Amino acid sequence: MVLFTLSTLRNDTAIVAISRSSDSHVSTFLFVALTNVLIGNSVPFTPNSKTNRTHFHFSNFSSFKPPKCSLFAVSEAPHFELSTHSNKKPFPAKVSRTIMELASVGTLSALTNEGHEGSSSPLAIGVRFAVDPHEGTPFFFLNPTFPFSPQTPYSLHVQLNQSGLHTPQCTLQGTLTKPQDMSATKRLVSLWGKRFGEVDQDLMYIVAVDRVLQLEDFQEDGEWISSLDYKNAQPDPLREFAEKLVSEINTNNMEDIIRFCTVYVDLDFQVLEAKMIWVDRLGFDMRLSSTQKGIFEVRIPFPREVTDEKGAKSTFNCMSQLAWEVERNLQPLDFEKVKQLKHIKS
Repeated sequence: MVLFTLSTLRNDTAIVAISRSSDSHVSTFLFVALTNVLIGNSVPFTPNSKTNRTHFHFSNFSSFKPPKCSLFAVSEAPHFELSTHSNKKPFPAKVSRTIMELASVGTLSALTNEGHEGSSSPLAIGVRFAVDPHEGTPFFFLNPTFPFSPQTPYSLHVQLNQSGLHTPQCTLQGTLTKPQDMSATKRLVSLWGKRFGEVDQDLMYIVAVDRVLQLEDFQEDGEWISSLDYKNAQPDPLREFAEKLVSEINTNNMEDIIRFCTVYVDLDFQVLEAKMIWVDRLGFDMRLSSTQKGIFEVRIPFPREVTDEKGAKSTFNCMSQLAWEVERNLQPLDFEKVKQLKHIKS
């Protein structure tokens, strides 16, 4: 029997390290999330050599309720690693698909014969649109009085506001067409009805996408995406709740996001203010400011890809815990910090 002591570190989480002699001298680390547990008392621990399971026997708790806990074991101390490679940021095609999935309005532009004395002139109007989830094809319904005709080159420009600080955008170039497949038309009309209400399907138009220009923000360099890459890309799995999660973190975890900047980012200045801009499956974007250097944006990747809201919150909490420990010298800083910062203004 081995005795060990539980000690609360943060957020009702206790981390217990048990060194166990064996032929390979393996150290087993147990991570226990506790609720209503008497912290600081010795707990007898009995390893069972006949099985792979670990058995716990609690004593001296006669005046307390049994603890509620979750437990998992790993064969060695967990290793945290931040990657600074470019693949820790979604590819432009996936960003464009995500923008199109989240946005519902855009600017439709084309050349018309509505210029002076019937000359060709560019015309742009705002439109509500929806997207075919299979290939990302945008479709909308146009008033028949608008001077737009099918089989004419068009562009559709769409923007996505992220926390009022960042505006990624994409422009789809292609041809305005009428749908030909009746079953597909009915499916798209049904999709539109769920989002905006009923409409006359004879007024439906589709943009057959030829290529896409994707920009990270205003006054940024753009990148062209082929039609095939756009259609094959998948929108980000966190898109439906990213805005809500970012708002919650900025409201309730200010200390954590400032700590993220000082622990995970290689800085030579003190952070005065920090704010999360957006989150996706690979990490999150931050804007930070200082009185000495000005305003910067930085990308902090997750240690591993996340695929749902639960995974994103869990990863954020783990990163918060580690940053808290590193700041207090309870854990060594054994990972490479992010070095790429974008200077916004002085």
